[in-house]
Amino acid sequence: MRYSHVTLESIGYELAPHVVTSDSLEARLAPVYAALRLPTGQIAALTGVRERRFWDAGQGMADGAARAGRKALTAAGLVPEDIGMLVYGGVCRDNLEPATACATADTLGIRGTAVVHDTCNACLGVMNAILQVANAIELGQIEAGLVVSCESAREIVDSTIARMVANPTMEMFKRSMATMTGGSGAIGIVLTHTARAVSSHRLVGGVVRAAPEHHALSHWGAETDASVEHAIVMETDAVGTLRHGVALGASAFEGFVGELGWTDGPDRVICHQVGAPHRAAVLAAMNIPLDRDFSTFEYLGNIGTVSVPITAAIADERGALARGQRVGFFGIGSGLNCLLLGLEW
Repeated sequence: MRYSHVTLESIGYELAPHVVTSDSLEARLAPVYAALRLPTGQIAALTGVRERRFWDAGQGMADGAARAGRKALTAAGLVPEDIGMLVYGGVCRDNLEPATACATADTLGIRGTAVVHDTCNACLGVMNAILQVANAIELGQIEAGLVVSCESAREIVDSTIARMVANPTMEMFKRSMATMTGGSGAIGIVLTHTARAVSSHRLVGGVVRAAPEHHALSHWGAETDASVEHAIVMETDAVGTLRHGVALGASAFEGFVGELGWTDGPDRVICHQVGAPHRAAVLAAMNIPLDRDFSTFEYLGNIGTVSVPITAAIADERGALARGQRVGFFGIGSGLNCLLLGLEW
């Protein structure tokens, strides 16, 4: 897919206020480590994640998304009436219905003829939402759109630690390790038609690849054990997800280079932030040097759908992205799905 009229105008973000170290999580897992005779330091050693952030207990997802969305609107110099589409792309939502996008839009004052809805696709939700807004702009249906999301790891990490302590087996430890990397944050992204754009971040195009035969590798939802009531669990086959995710990413990247004509690849890449082994394996499969990547997982963890835009915003703030560079936004999500977007910064 190619785009001629879409610009990424701004990214606004909110970092959750509470810094939670991997050491502090392992202190809570002490009975598990003792039962399995494991030394401390496993989370950082296996994933590279030293800390992450949590919201206050009871934080509303729409509230966080609205704060980040307001920052994005202000940075873009737009008002709510300018927005023709608002899409909430988070895994975490305030309710099954109505859409969390509705509460976010209400807070921001976006209404009337605007298209307002949620889209959900594991860690790719925001990337998919960017695609939806970009398509509407390219088709001439709207002139500007807003993508928002808010993710919270506090609740699922707390419940997973409780399950691990109650059942300290190596199998439980392995399937729960990915959950321990989870972080929290919120984003807002404004996309506009290039005719009214102020920034130079033009969306060039992208590719998608799907391997739904691997959908069972990860599960975040209701406990499947009928004897347990109202429990939410998250379990991941980390080895299988890494192996098949890397293969899917490599296939997508081959198509990405051909579609965009970037024979030398992107100048900089912003990948979904999972952890050190995932980062190294994905970039190696794409033959992209590590020094072209910018990472935040070490201190923000895996923030799901908001990982790519928050990392891009921080990279831009720190001067790691320069005008005219070819920048890749790379997402791989449970399911498995892969979406790679290319921008001229």
